[in-house]
Amino acid sequence: MIPKWFHEAEEVVGCHHRDTTPGEAVAWPSWLPEPVVARLAEAGIAGPWSHQAAFAELAFSGRHAAITTPTASGKTLAYLLPIMAARHGVLGVPVPAPRLRAKPRHTALYLAPTKALAHDQLRTARELGEPGWCVATLDGDSTDGERRFAREHADYVLSNPDMIHHAVLPGHARWSSFLGGLRYIVIDEAHRYRGTFGAHVAQVIRRLRRVCAGYGADPVVLLASATSPNAASFCGALIGEDEVAVVSDSGAPRPGLDVVLWRPGGSALTDTTRLLARLVDEGLQTIAFVASRNLAEVIASRAAEQVGPGRAVASYRAGYLAGERRAIESALQSGQLTGVAATNALELGVDIAGMDAVIVHGFPGTRAAMWQQFGRAGRAGRDALAVLVAKDDPLDAYLLDHPEALFGQGSEHQVLHPDNPYVLGPHLAAAAQEAPLRESDVRWFGGVLPALADHLVSQGLLRRRPAGWYWTRPDRAADFVSLRSLGGRAFEVIERDTGRVVGTVDEAAADKTLHEGAVYLHQGEQYLVTAYEPDDRVAMVEARRSGYYTQPLSSLEVSIVGVRDERGVGVGRLYRGEVRLTSRVQGYLRRDEATGEVWDQTPLEMPSRTFTTQATWWTLPDEAVTRAGVPGVRVGAGAHAMEHCAIGLLPAFAPCDRWDIGGVSLATHPDTGMATVFVHDGMPGGAGLAWRGYDVADAWLAATLERLTTCTCEAGCPACVVSPKCGNANQFLDRFTARDLLATLLG
Repeated sequence: MIPKWFHEAEEVVGCHHRDTTPGEAVAWPSWLPEPVVARLAEAGIAGPWSHQAAFAELAFSGRHAAITTPTASGKTLAYLLPIMAARHGVLGVPVPAPRLRAKPRHTALYLAPTKALAHDQLRTARELGEPGWCVATLDGDSTDGERRFAREHADYVLSNPDMIHHAVLPGHARWSSFLGGLRYIVIDEAHRYRGTFGAHVAQVIRRLRRVCAGYGADPVVLLASATSPNAASFCGALIGEDEVAVVSDSGAPRPGLDVVLWRPGGSALTDTTRLLARLVDEGLQTIAFVASRNLAEVIASRAAEQVGPGRAVASYRAGYLAGERRAIESALQSGQLTGVAATNALELGVDIAGMDAVIVHGFPGTRAAMWQQFGRAGRAGRDALAVLVAKDDPLDAYLLDHPEALFGQGSEHQVLHPDNPYVLGPHLAAAAQEAPLRESDVRWFGGVLPALADHLVSQGLLRRRPAGWYWTRPDRAADFVSLRSLGGRAFEVIERDTGRVVGTVDEAAADKTLHEGAVYLHQGEQYLVTAYEPDDRVAMVEARRSGYYTQPLSSLEVSIVGVRDERGVGVGRLYRGEVRLTSRVQGYLRRDEATGEVWDQTPLEMPSRTFTTQATWWTLPDEAVTRAGVPGVRVGAGAHAMEHCAIGLLPAFAPCDRWDIGGVSLATHPDTGMATVFVHDGMPGGAGLAWRGYDVADAWLAATLERLTTCTCEAGCPACVVSPKCGNANQFLDRFTARDLLATLLG
């Protein structure tokens, strides 16, 4: 359904069509109780699609399983079928006799990455469930009465990993009835649990299953995820199993979809705004997905000014009040609202499907995320439109030049590193407070448990006794673990005049974000940092519109700790292993907020920060540098530009964002004695993202060379080597030297 005017637009550089596919309906499972079938019929569901029935059978038979069918294919019903059957006592596998109740209580737990998604699932469960089915949400907004109802009466509790970690597991004795009867754990949006957050959630799931086992329960874990070629092993790593069964072939009908690739002639922001306004004016209900809260506000307000009378465009992002979010969601579902600019808070907050068009402002990082956002478009019997508007970025430029990388391949391999000791150690302490750690708990936490637990003993966090390891402190171990970051409690940003907490910042980003003199942005408002107190984890700010923004300047040194793998790459060598990073914020620039022009530079005296992480790196032997004809003084600038371009393109080959990884490059590295480029994970211990680069290095470095060669800029630009996160403000970059060095390296 591509509008005619798209065919005349010079910005359109490619189109992709996906055909309509019919559905494959099957009979209800024979074990599904008749009252459940009757209730679903009342809700307008005559029978399941084939993938729903296949997944329900796996769950009913007691197998941990993942469903990875496309957006809007009905994954919710697939896992609700065995849960609703369990309420009637219909179970596919024997369960132990109840330890604490005369009558078995068959319960289920649903976990989502956001509170909003859990509340949307609550609405669906109430629509499909029988009268009397006790369903409740449990999150940070729940009152004491609501929490008590969930503990004592709910059959199905919808929550999030943070709440399980902070509220349920530390006080699990109060939840003994619910946990002792737990038959199913549903993990929705499972592909979101990667990196630091994924490693933390993996340990929360292990702790939850361990506590359930203590009450005699062995719940079946059901996961809903975006498509992935390694879904079985990834989901297995998330829940603590070797692998899980996977249902990936959808039997649901799917409307046709036309995807347009759009290369802006000027600004991606301007073109996204214009496309949103024009599609809304043509009567097409449209969502524009953007990466930031500020961008959602800007695009929505500008598009609202461009649409005709009777048309409306709203913004949707995290930070809105619940009533505001529900009003927008309701207006979208009813069709009263025809345009919205949204962050992925909408994607994760409500099951919106059936839009006429979706615009994605910049490649969202992975093909799985792109297709999930595209999947919000499509009505029965009517084709839908999706537009990918490229940003000025190496990855977007590469993908528009290589549409086969978007449409000719499946989703990326998901990467998870749950055994990161920086994550596992604090969770072992929390587990020891929940129940003393035993040697047998290697079943949940792996073979590193004894050594890591003894390390916690040496730190005074645990005490070793003949029976195991015990938590002996008066405080709560869980309070020292933040699932969303490393380093425990986040830094608070406090408004000096009011004492109000404006926001929080993770420890890893605090020095760069909250140094004295920094401009801190929050929900479109500007604040000036007037005092930074890292020992107290606090920064004081004043609301001030200054006309500039700040950019930190930092130094970063890397030393090689150990090599895990190595091989040849062209005439050089490729490695992966552990590295030690030492960073320090040295100062900051003030830049004009309109033009980006540098006003001045201010030095800072900040402490050094050191941690060990994972990296992939490659070396350029001296003979390759000589063969490339590169003067020695330009080697460092060329390696620096190569590093930037490679980091920008890694998300095309590994499931990461450029902000998840970093890099270091030197003309002569002291550990290798030659020109070396490092790409490393940004978190202590590593997340497996940079290591994935080692596996895909041939294609990754070839793409980097192509981008360095084909970019049309004169000296380097954001579409090739200029990085928004460079620690020295993109000084000393030489795109052409990078091209010559990499071409020689790859032969």
